[in-house]
Amino acid sequence: MISYQQAVHDLYALGHELHRTPANKFDIAQMRTLAAALGSPQIGFPSVLIAGTNGKGSTAATLASILQCAGYRTGLYTSPHLVRINERIRLNGTPIANENFARLYAQVRTKAVELVSANELPNLPSFFETITAMAFLYFSEEKVDIAVLEVGMGGRLDATNIVEPIVSVITDIALDHQAYLGNTIAEIAGEKAGILRTGRTAITLPQHPEANDVLGRRMIEIGANAVSAARNVAPVSPGSEALVEQSGGRTRFRHEILGQEILIDSPLAGPHQLRNLALALTAAEELHELGYTKISAETVARGVRETRWAGRFQVLPATTTRPQVVLDVAHNPAGAWALRAALNQHFGERPRVFVFGAMRDKAIAEMAQILFLTAECVVATTADNPRSATADEISKLVESTGTRALTAENVVSAISLATEEASELNDPLVVITGSIYIVGAALEALGIEP
Repeated sequence: MISYQQAVHDLYALGHELHRTPANKFDIAQMRTLAAALGSPQIGFPSVLIAGTNGKGSTAATLASILQCAGYRTGLYTSPHLVRINERIRLNGTPIANENFARLYAQVRTKAVELVSANELPNLPSFFETITAMAFLYFSEEKVDIAVLEVGMGGRLDATNIVEPIVSVITDIALDHQAYLGNTIAEIAGEKAGILRTGRTAITLPQHPEANDVLGRRMIEIGANAVSAARNVAPVSPGSEALVEQSGGRTRFRHEILGQEILIDSPLAGPHQLRNLALALTAAEELHELGYTKISAETVARGVRETRWAGRFQVLPATTTRPQVVLDVAHNPAGAWALRAALNQHFGERPRVFVFGAMRDKAIAEMAQILFLTAECVVATTADNPRSATADEISKLVESTGTRALTAENVVSAISLATEEASELNDPLVVITGSIYIVGAALEALGIEP
């Protein structure tokens, strides 16, 4: 039997779908071939499929927590991971065990090799297709009552889209991965709309007009049951009667759901998270109508309160050795705007020192203009990933904003340097952001379990 360490090593060696050329791209038809050879595990459980540019992971984590608190055996599949690859496949909040991970990898790999040898597949599946197949096998084996699945990229051609979801959710759409999804909001929305199904519930929120137009037309074309989550976007601006508190990285407000008023206490802070929360709440309501009747106002409140989704405006209290820290995976301009708004809302004018790193293919210059104009300084660093921009490349873009830039060769040294810089300030905040690889490395360095 293959070891867990070997399984992880071999998975990474497969390479990501983004690195494939057109000649050896593993497409959704081939994913269906692989799944069929594995016994079609994707039909062994009901699912909710969530696509979007930003917020799909937060929405998925919140909905899964609600379902788990309602007493349902709940699978959760997300990507990418922060620290350990097992985080991607969870059962009732617990990552898949190493032995199951290795066993399922061997099962998928063996079948894929057989299919290639028989000329039923042109090449082996990529990292993402392989781990998606593993997740489907695991959830089928474990007889989950429902699985919440986050789309990897796009939607129409994504490996997760071989399921037949009972509910589809589309979060906010913005420009990202243009080389693969299209250069306009409309083109990207068209790819996301590929997860919608005829006669099935489709949950969205009003957003960019181009996205609204594409999604609305598609729902009408295929006869999807369109549901707006607008009713669950809480009006919690300062002075709102619903608002209880916004501080310390949490938002608390009164809200009516399933005919009862409850206190929503969300650990996912920031205005953008209210939209993701609304999508999760609406999905819970719709699932209740579809027969998941153990979902109640009380289990919704508890599920939201107990949601764990590390690295998304995650606030760590100050200690004797470092100031208060905020970690957030703002990896594109839309995410940067959301982080900026959340920082202003929760921490006002407190001085900020940033630790930042990003992939070279991201809009780093634009993110720098959004985030760093009011920063005291930025410590630029490099993720442990061949696609990462160098610290020197990032520092030049930071300096173009007029903000002082420092460099560090890795995240550990960057945190140390940022802490040292912050010690000279009054009531400072260290903000660690950019790529998920940066935030994951920071969590590991700070000893925080994701």
